[in-house]
Amino acid sequence: MALLNLSGFGLGYALMRCWVRAVLCWAVTGALLWSVLPADPDGAAGGVVVGYLVALVLAAVDGAWAARRRAVGGSWRPMVAAGAGLVLLAVPAGGAVAYGSAQDEAVERMLLDRLDRGDRSVEAASGKPFAAARGDYRAALAVYRELGEDHSGSRAGRLVPARLDAYYKAVSAPYRQQKHCEAVEPLTHLRTVPRSIDPKLLGDLAGYPDGPLATSLYECGVAKLGKAPGGRDGDELGELLRTFPDSAQAGKVGPAVSRKIAEQNRAVRGSDPCTARNTLRRLRTTALALPDKSVSALAGRTDGGIRDGEYACGIAQFKDKRFDEARLTLTQFAATYKKDGRGARARDVAIAAEIAGTRAAAGKHLPPSGSPGGARMELVISNDAPDGVEILYTGPVTGRTSIKGCGSCRTYSGISASLSACKAGGKSYPKVTLRLPAGEYHFLYKHRGGASRTVASSYADGSKIQPGYRYTGCTYVSSSPSFGIGPADSVSNT
Repeated sequence: MALLNLSGFGLGYALMRCWVRAVLCWAVTGALLWSVLPADPDGAAGGVVVGYLVALVLAAVDGAWAARRRAVGGSWRPMVAAGAGLVLLAVPAGGAVAYGSAQDEAVERMLLDRLDRGDRSVEAASGKPFAAARGDYRAALAVYRELGEDHSGSRAGRLVPARLDAYYKAVSAPYRQQKHCEAVEPLTHLRTVPRSIDPKLLGDLAGYPDGPLATSLYECGVAKLGKAPGGRDGDELGELLRTFPDSAQAGKVGPAVSRKIAEQNRAVRGSDPCTARNTLRRLRTTALALPDKSVSALAGRTDGGIRDGEYACGIAQFKDKRFDEARLTLTQFAATYKKDGRGARARDVAIAAEIAGTRAAAGKHLPPSGSPGGARMELVISNDAPDGVEILYTGPVTGRTSIKGCGSCRTYSGISASLSACKAGGKSYPKVTLRLPAGEYHFLYKHRGGASRTVASSYADGSKIQPGYRYTGCTYVSSSPSFGIGPADSVSNT
């Protein structure tokens, strides 16, 4: 009876017609089946199994004790009952084996589900820019690493190498699409993968990113040459020279930089010299920052183009009526390249640009590049102002001069200024004499005192110089809003 009860079906109790105890055995076995089926990857809880085994032992002991005191119904004999019990013990043993197989299958399904989640992460990441997809890629790689290293014998583990191949293809997709700048970051990531996963799982994939990354760094860097501010267009080329110094792509950096410099040196003589000059400046910064000395030495080839571009840019800005920019560009050119033969011309155009900033007529055309011959007329300008005055002029000739302040002079007020200026008897005013060829002139008078002492700090005007005359003018300062610094021209026939 003990063996029959050990089967878990309470058959010993049934033969003895102890139905209550038999039902209890059936209930315990049913509860066990309910708690462990279907098979879970973690298996049955240890407490449940121990409790069931204790219940079987108690049922066997109780069945043996009860069999000694009551007869077994029917033709059953002790030896038959013992044989049947031994046979029925195969049922729980077989059930345990079957349950173990079911549990193993559950584990396999769980690992395959985990593999599927990694695949879905790769699929979701493949449609995003790498910066946004980085988290998905890392999650997928963590799954593949766990399955490949910790569960290599499972069905899911044996699929990891193929999944890693798909992973590499998804991450490096921008390279195959020839989007080289986009490919740099994901390919750089792929070079780090062998540090975090067993290289045996990667096989040939471990060395795959080097060639594509070198190509992408070169193509992206060359495409950006001279375009990014602050020399950042050399980031990719610098990384290429540092990371793959012996690669074929690194060997092409110098010729590419040289070609770009030569191209922009020609471009400063074209229709957009300002852009070419700016590009050459960036190329110079980029070349100097590159780690290869043979490439950084190319920076010197930009110097002539930058100088020519600076001058050509200022002239182009003047022609485009961008007078403030032209003045700054050409003034800087003359100050930077003091030995350049175009310095005097640059200063003349800068003067004309400054006048044109206030008097647009002065910027209708560039000032003449040479001085005309023939007679010259005198223009004597006196200063009836407490502070000095700088005078800029452009016409057949261009230049600047200045008159010191009149210490005993005052600021005028009211409309009588033009009638009274420079007319005090016996008073000597500071003056300057200009000798000018005949023609139309534009003047800009710049008061040197602070704006707090006068309403206007500069005044622009035009004058016509004719042959055979001597001209005089007077500058003064008026506090009236209708007056500023300006000439009170008079003409006398000589």
